[in-house]
Amino acid sequence: MIGVLVSGTGTNLQTLLDAELPVRAVASNKADAPALARASHLPNASFELADYASRAERDTAMADWLQAQGVELVVLAGYMHILTPAFLERFPARVVNVHPSLLPEFPGAHAVADQLAAGAAEAGVTVHLVDEDVDTGPILLQERVPVQAGDTVETLHARIKEVEHRLLPAAVEELLCAH
Repeated sequence: MIGVLVSGTGTNLQTLLDAELPVRAVASNKADAPALARASHLPNASFELADYASRAERDTAMADWLQAQGVELVVLAGYMHILTPAFLERFPARVVNVHPSLLPEFPGAHAVADQLAAGAAEAGVTVHLVDEDVDTGPILLQERVPVQAGDTVETLHARIKEVEHRLLPAAVEELLCAH
């Protein structure tokens, strides 16, 4: 019933699998994403943008494939492409993202670096529903992560990831129980 979209190594995907949530399929925008190896026991596919005439066409094909796998809830686990309305309309209020800041502060792809550059005293993690704008959907869970003296993007992101690995499965489980 859960489809997971990935772009990278798949550590957030692994937390969903470890939590024994009903992950049924995994899709990526990169054929060489290491996360796909974590999902080798599940139906998985890649949908590279270069293979489609437009982002909307790619997202429609990806939504078709996910629905054919029985997916009802989509979780973005390090998926680094903005989804089009063509995709979101297929899973209304059923697309979840995890973001490495306390939204609405520091949206976008460089949130950890942006928080450090701004001199933020604390960073955080937000799990939210995805809407048509970037990192603006309804917030499901948030948790603060202190910024420590001497933090780099790598050290802060490592501590943020620890919180993501706890919050994402919890938020997904809550959503599943609510439906």
